[in-house]
Amino acid sequence: MDRENIIFLFLLVLTVFTLQTSTASQMLVSRRHLVGEWRLLHKSIGITAMHMQLLHNNKVVIFDRTDFGRSNLSLPRGRCRYNSHDLVLHKDCSAHSVLYDIGSNTFRPLMVQTDTWCSSGAVLPNGTLVQTGGYNDGDHIIRTIAPCTGENCDWFELPRTLIQRRWYSTDHILPDARIIVIGGRKQYNYEFYPKNYRGNSAFRLQFLKSTRDRKDENNLYPFVFLLPDGNLLIFANTRAIILNYKKNQVLRELPSIPGDEPRNYPSTGSAVLLPLDENRPMEAEIMVCGGAPRRAYGLTANMVYMKALSSCGRISVSDDHGRWKMETMPTPRVMSDMIILPNGDILIINGASRGTAGWDNARSPVTRPVIYRPNMRRYNRFSIMKASSRPRLYHSSAILMTDGRVLVGGSNPQENYNFTGVEFPTDLSLEAFYPPFLARKHKHLKPTVLSMDEILIYKKSFSATFTVPRFLRMGTVSIRIIAPSFTTHSFSMNQRMVVLKGVVVVAVSANTYKFTAFGPSTKEIAPPGYYLLFVVHAGIPSSGMWVKIQDST
Repeated sequence: MDRENIIFLFLLVLTVFTLQTSTASQMLVSRRHLVGEWRLLHKSIGITAMHMQLLHNNKVVIFDRTDFGRSNLSLPRGRCRYNSHDLVLHKDCSAHSVLYDIGSNTFRPLMVQTDTWCSSGAVLPNGTLVQTGGYNDGDHIIRTIAPCTGENCDWFELPRTLIQRRWYSTDHILPDARIIVIGGRKQYNYEFYPKNYRGNSAFRLQFLKSTRDRKDENNLYPFVFLLPDGNLLIFANTRAIILNYKKNQVLRELPSIPGDEPRNYPSTGSAVLLPLDENRPMEAEIMVCGGAPRRAYGLTANMVYMKALSSCGRISVSDDHGRWKMETMPTPRVMSDMIILPNGDILIINGASRGTAGWDNARSPVTRPVIYRPNMRRYNRFSIMKASSRPRLYHSSAILMTDGRVLVGGSNPQENYNFTGVEFPTDLSLEAFYPPFLARKHKHLKPTVLSMDEILIYKKSFSATFTVPRFLRMGTVSIRIIAPSFTTHSFSMNQRMVVLKGVVVVAVSANTYKFTAFGPSTKEIAPPGYYLLFVVHAGIPSSGMWVKIQDST
């Protein structure tokens, strides 16, 4: 029995004997339900899922890159992409992007004109995906795609829109509906889309340069989070700052994460802003997990694959004297994604236990996801899930879907699409991971929303009715909103959960209930736009309902 399975069995037994005795916790005792389920959705969608974004019409935009040649999916109706700047094909009749429909489990090709390799994105309040940068002829381009129900919506490109080249940069939506674009390879600055009122210039950020390792960088795709006070937290390599982006002023620097080992690309870890709870004094806490030792990237050239990092660090940003609290994952992980689940748990999924990001730089895939429960007692927060049959290494991704499943795809450690003669071939499949709360055993506790307000106004009350076969008690209900993320390279940009306040539940009829709650307090806590709202009862969430948060109707 390998080490991963031994650890899995040990933690499973430990979990069974130490779980708290609340009804929600008892639902976790069964081994079969504890570990989740996997289902293959498509053996091939024709491209590898390097980047993914869920839109509010329940469709997922997926795209790869264009500079390697043909994909395994043709463009429709004889369309071809003509590009004299392409590094491989000046005429390419294959697709490098698809639109996946969750409800019908179907997909159709989309057309990108320029190279989207290692780019970034965010969704505007009107639901339009804005994707920024890429490689080669795509590094100064902004592309948009708006949700639609027909077959004609596709990418729209805005050439030379970005001020600086953006490759491996990070985007974040802001309270004023602009998008901030931060960093990228040899870019120690940030800019805005639409352009900033202070002019068409980028704003220098010395922090990005000072966190760059001379040979290996280790500061690309910085982790960026909008804090409840309106400032940004930016984490790169081992360090983090609080930035007032309006004044281009660093307000303070946080302590370096213990261990002095890098967490950003190519020593790719992941990070998440833990759920913001409006029912308590507002606290912003981030968590950073995994990564690789500082020398790991350079050693892969000699086929030496160092063990990845197994540590996670949590720090309260709201406390001026906050310190990192370190924990240990069941296995080392590099290139893993961290997804906020509807019940507030964190799913850690994909990646490897040796090596780094980059072409063929990793070994020992970690196929078992881990669920981290932030509010449980320390040393009892991690649970190992059922293994996938498919390794997900470099250029894989994962996002939350409307019904609580997690969409998983990608993995292409090769420079081209290569399906034979390599240890880890290109993977074009899509899978769904079913977290334990979707198990049949929990069906009697699962809420179903019947009707609700689709527009949420800041600080204003709203209501909804829902049914649940076996209602436990009022105190087991919470209302949570999640901003769907733009996910690539193990970071879920713009991902955030807010637990709404003022929840009152009353019985309407047998098994039918009505809750009243309040919209988010400020735009800094929840920027305007589309969110998934979940009714969570005894730790079991409903399917997500789309709501739009705005100033007024």
